[in-house]
Amino acid sequence: MLVKTFGSAVYGVDALTITVEVTTGFGGGNADIKYFMVGLPDSAIRESWQRVEAALRHTGFQMPRQKIVVNLSPADIKKEGTSYDLSIAVGILAASNQIISDEIGKYLIMGELSLDGSILPIKGALPIAIQARKEKFKGFILPKQNAREAAIVNQIDVIGVETLAEVIQFLEGEKAITPTVVDTRTEFANNIENSEYDFSDVKGQENIKRALEIAAAGGHNVIKMGLDSTVSLIH
Repeated sequence: MLVKTFGSAVYGVDALTITVEVTTGFGGGNADIKYFMVGLPDSAIRESWQRVEAALRHTGFQMPRQKIVVNLSPADIKKEGTSYDLSIAVGILAASNQIISDEIGKYLIMGELSLDGSILPIKGALPIAIQARKEKFKGFILPKQNAREAAIVNQIDVIGVETLAEVIQFLEGEKAITPTVVDTRTEFANNIENSEYDFSDVKGQENIKRALEIAAAGGHNVIKMGLDSTVSLIH
């Protein structure tokens, strides 16, 4: 059976949707079982077999005892990182009829799997969410730790999850997960005066800090000259 799930690759500030095609075939016993990963995956993606198999077992499922082929399309673009684990795992479960859901193709699914089935954070959640909305996906299933970052993008359901079991229950309709929502105007208003860093964090540079304080107090601009001879204007 052939199943397609969807992930994403981030290049700079842009994201490209990756189709994860999974098909299962016939195997003549454990000795003949073979797993194939194609589509220019890097070492981290090729190692996903071990993470996915362990996560499936700890979640109460199993790796099919037959030939499995996973293709990351478009196949001529190099794929990197561990965030395809979750989309590969869901594809394998669906292709082997261990789960049945009509919702799989409606969501972009990303997340690194731990051996116990828990889901670890990914990188690039914001550009991925932007691309998912642009391509009119219903939602974006991703690690809960990244949900607020992705939820800055509106008009798409951002589903934060913590385990593989939770993802399966959601896709099969056994568990409802409220999409994460971020009011960007409220967030901006609450944090406009709360900077992560302060001048007290800067060691030394007393003359420079005083000059900046005086400029800020008087509402003046400051011209900063970098070591690479670039000039920036600080308002």
